[in-house]
Amino acid sequence: MSTPTLEARDISVRFGGVQALDGVDITVHSGQIVGLIGPNGAGKTTLIDALTGFVPCRGRVRVDGVSLDRKRPHARVRAGLGRTWQAVELFEDLSVAENIAVAVHRPTTLSTLRELFGAPELPAEVVDDALAALGISHLRDANPEELSEGQRKLVGIARSLASRPKVLCMDEPAAGLDTGESAVLGRQLRSLADTGQTMLLIDHDISFVFGTCDHVVVLEFGKVIAAGGPVEIRRDPRVIAAYLGSGGAPAVGESA
Repeated sequence: MSTPTLEARDISVRFGGVQALDGVDITVHSGQIVGLIGPNGAGKTTLIDALTGFVPCRGRVRVDGVSLDRKRPHARVRAGLGRTWQAVELFEDLSVAENIAVAVHRPTTLSTLRELFGAPELPAEVVDDALAALGISHLRDANPEELSEGQRKLVGIARSLASRPKVLCMDEPAAGLDTGESAVLGRQLRSLADTGQTMLLIDHDISFVFGTCDHVVVLEFGKVIAAGGPVEIRRDPRVIAAYLGSGGAPAVGESA
């Protein structure tokens, strides 16, 4: 079997006397979308924070077989581990294209001198590729205040994609979206996966997760209690008891 794009082993995080994560394993292969679900406080966001270097942890994290242990967040980004955040914070005085360009700007002495005497150069190809990947090229020159919440989410993901991550970790990308917007987002993510983009995502919209992800991992009290395909997870009695309730998860297209 090929080397996983993302491999995390025995990830453990403790906050004082609280064991937030306890020996969590995650594997994500190229072009795969893995969903991470569980009750509030299960440790989902803490896991992404640990993987991306924002909280200290024990365990091992590798991207394409390269160890990211003890690397700081910016070094993990350069190694190919990107992320989005729950709240999409855009620069309201910049266009959509400029918001994406800012995220990938790597200033040099020469570029700084050029910008002192003229407008900054946008990495046009990178920006255009990121917009096209999410199907929002038509929003290139729009201002953030003109966007719907769903469009803002897509811009936030495009901003992270512009750094061309090997793995993109997303924290609740469908939060705040209505059913139609969630469906659009799910289709765009599946399209990205078809091009080889690897993703790990958290979301509380179970229909969105089960309809979008290839594989689902369930956390409870900082531990993995189940992992498998969406159909398998939907029927797992441990998951039903801990998270889905006696009726299980709704079918795709129904509300959770």
